[in-house]
Amino acid sequence: MQITSFLQDKQLTIALSGEIDHHGAKATLRMVEEKIDQYMPTLCILDFRAVPFMDSSGIAVVIHTLRRMNELGGRLHLTKVPPQPEKVLRAAGIDRIVKLEGRELSHEM
Repeated sequence: MQITSFLQDKQLTIALSGEIDHHGAKATLRMVEEKIDQYMPTLCILDFRAVPFMDSSGIAVVIHTLRRMNELGGRLHLTKVPPQPEKVLRAAGIDRIVKLEGRELSHEM
């Protein structure tokens, strides 16, 4: 799992790249938390466009990130979520507590 981040006007976008499973979830969580602690954003956007697969460990990453943002008085959005991770997130009810945007149809698919 790799991440890249971009901060603009207290909005932190973190682009995730790779599979989120039990092997890499802790490292992903640690990297995301470090970025949040470094920049202290009011809005954190997790960009899932390059996450082809996610198991329940990915739910833990989202919940932990949501808790950290709540501690800061901020918000969390999930964007460009491909079908498989979206299915996992919706089955867990994440879409009821976090703004979740699926992948837009485009030429890249």
